[in-house]
Amino acid sequence: MKKPYLFSIDLEDLRFGMADGLKYQERVPANVHKYFDWLNKHGFKCTFFTVGDVAEAYPSLIQEISSEGHELACHLHRHIPLDKLTRETFKESLEANRAAILRAGAAEVKGFRAPIFSLMPSTSWAYDVLSELGFSYSSSVLPAKNPFYGWEEFGQRPRKVRNIVEIPMTVEKFGPLNIPVAGGVYFRVLPGILVRRSVRNYLKTDIPLLGYFHPYDIDLEQEHFMHPEINDSRFYNFLMYYNRKNVFKRLDAIIAMGFAVCRYAEYVQTHAGEIDEGPNHV
Repeated sequence: MKKPYLFSIDLEDLRFGMADGLKYQERVPANVHKYFDWLNKHGFKCTFFTVGDVAEAYPSLIQEISSEGHELACHLHRHIPLDKLTRETFKESLEANRAAILRAGAAEVKGFRAPIFSLMPSTSWAYDVLSELGFSYSSSVLPAKNPFYGWEEFGQRPRKVRNIVEIPMTVEKFGPLNIPVAGGVYFRVLPGILVRRSVRNYLKTDIPLLGYFHPYDIDLEQEHFMHPEINDSRFYNFLMYYNRKNVFKRLDAIIAMGFAVCRYAEYVQTHAGEIDEGPNHV
């Protein structure tokens, strides 16, 4: 039996977070279709955590994602981390996000991912809002120390918090640090041999492998500019472009190990009996 790989796309348009972003080329639809090609090659369906402004800007793309059989989930109406919101503004953004996705053609929306994995003890009030609005799961916790956000004590296992199943990001220990090896910048920047070794370890556990990607992670034609949300760091901006050409090659290597991509809602439904309550301190 194949091991679940919770591969997902954080569907956002970088240009929308920049004051002069619209002067750059539109890249999101073309890159989503490249992901379609890879997913269809393997016969997989995945989850797209979608920002509301993207759903409004590309309604036909959202409809296409839904008609292809992929899952659509929320990533807030604007890509704003939770610590910049109150409980009330979070609820408003989440409701607007879900409404935009449903208007564009999604049948239902069950899941949520916080921008920049910004769900931490100090923002755990988000679980109350998610439960109130009828969501069933979240994938918003990075169980590690991080320059931006992190909740190291949460642990790597999916857990139920206030009726919401939280599926934390996959991390692997390298020295004193826990690194999210299976997605995003880390997946591109770390040496391939380390990524493969780390991923292979998950074949021996009952914890799902979780990876997240963006339209830009595979984009070889994107213009060069300073990406938003990285504090104007030239080093981080260099990493944002690094090794995009090898993403699909590395993904193919993961699949060859014995992994299969599945939608998050599907995983939550089929593994509901295995998910424990916790942590009880939030």
